[in-house]
Amino acid sequence: MKTFARATYITGAVVIVLVIAALTVAFRPDRPTAPDPSQTVGALPAARSNSHVLDDAGPDAPTLVEFLDFECEACGAFYPLVEQLRGKYAGKVNYVVRYFPLPGHVNAMNAALAAEAAAQQGQFESMYRQLFKTQKQWGEQQVPDPGQFRAFAEDLGLNMEDYDRAVAAPATGERVEQDVNDGKYLGATGTPTFFLDGKKLELTGPADLTAALDAVLAR
Repeated sequence: MKTFARATYITGAVVIVLVIAALTVAFRPDRPTAPDPSQTVGALPAARSNSHVLDDAGPDAPTLVEFLDFECEACGAFYPLVEQLRGKYAGKVNYVVRYFPLPGHVNAMNAALAAEAAAQQGQFESMYRQLFKTQKQWGEQQVPDPGQFRAFAEDLGLNMEDYDRAVAAPATGERVEQDVNDGKYLGATGTPTFFLDGKKLELTGPADLTAALDAVLAR
């Protein structure tokens, strides 16, 4: 009963935030450019060769790509559902995370930079989990708070000199913006936006994501 109640709660929460997400559009006046072919050779669909692959089921397996904003409430609501699906489809589906910080979220870029800095020390997934688990602590603030993310890095045991250097490096911000550009080019306008084997999914509820994965696996 507890499992059923928890699943019902998650489903209800996701439906609500899908409505919110539909009203949340990333307004960026610059026109997106096509990805550099040299960085997509051999990459999974809707990804680049440097994209963060959290679940690697092989090149022949279906690929689910999520463009997300760590401060986005809808992304936070989807997080437990995605974790459930990762367990359910372990070894069957590739899962890729890409950045899409929205300009209306004051700390979205700080969170993305923290995740990318952690990735440079092989700790992307640890930071990914930390950011979503603590989202209510730092999300929806009125002022930037990079110190909060630095504290997360310390908690994860990262080398802080390397972390500070990575966060400050222009290349780290460019890496995040690369994902944003690709997302816009592919048709992402808000978060979370999911692509399955390169095709954008139009979701009205959490069941749609499961149904899409089941359908592609049944082929």
